[in-house]
Amino acid sequence: MPFITTEDVVEFCLWVHDLGIEIWIDGGWGVDALLGEETRPHADLDIVVQQKDVSPVRAFLESEGYLDVPRDDTSPWNFVLSDDRGHEVDFHAIVFDEEGNGLYGPVEKGVMFPAASLTGIGSIGGRQVKCISPEWMVRFHSGYTLKEQDFHDVSVLCERFGIALPSEYEKFL
Repeated sequence: MPFITTEDVVEFCLWVHDLGIEIWIDGGWGVDALLGEETRPHADLDIVVQQKDVSPVRAFLESEGYLDVPRDDTSPWNFVLSDDRGHEVDFHAIVFDEEGNGLYGPVEKGVMFPAASLTGIGSIGGRQVKCISPEWMVRFHSGYTLKEQDFHDVSVLCERFGIALPSEYEKFL
């Protein structure tokens, strides 16, 4: 399985910066950004991006050989692009409401990245990046079938930032 390296993430961040687009790193790389070090291999790069910026990022990545990855959960606000080396970027597209919350998907579903979740600052390869805040990163790692890597991510965040380990993770202890 191909992995996304620190160098790949830094290169991607430089690309979107040059396009003038703001992103937040989410998922496993978001955890490692908050910790300031790579703690495990990553199969993909999860990003949060404003819906208005999806088209230019998509066009740029397509010009670099990235194509859509067919998935059952693909939607305009959640999709994956991959290149021929197996590098995957998992998009989470948001639209800001008047309170600064990032609405994720149809408004009537009420799913969002609360404004406080978009305040994290981390470091990848010595480059400062915006990411999901530690408290919200822990909260977002719940409500689905948990894997060992989820326990790893949540436990290192809880230890580093003094956050209580959610009870659903006690089965891994």
